[in-house]
Amino acid sequence: MNNMNQMMKQVKKMQEQMLKAQEALADKKIAGTSGGGAVTVEVNGHKKVLSIAIKPEVMDQDDMEMLQDLIITAVNDALTKAEDLANDDMAKFTGGMRIPGLF
Repeated sequence: MNNMNQMMKQVKKMQEQMLKAQEALADKKIAGTSGGGAVTVEVNGHKKVLSIAIKPEVMDQDDMEMLQDLIITAVNDALTKAEDLANDDMAKFTGGMRIPGLF
């Protein structure tokens, strides 16, 4: 019975550590870029867009479609990096196992 209590304490401690790690992702900033840095999008570890920076030289009124494509590409790049960061952080606790609904 003592082993079961010890195991439950370890599980509770791991859950607390995972919760802290998930909360810490909100403070981590990840940048995604496109067009050789013409558009930069910054997101946090919870995949929320924090900022979008566009270099003035790509603001061509005659080609707004290109600018829109650059923004989409930069956002997707940043979100992919945020997903990778979250997976890496949580893998420390799960030993690399993908647990559905955890993150």
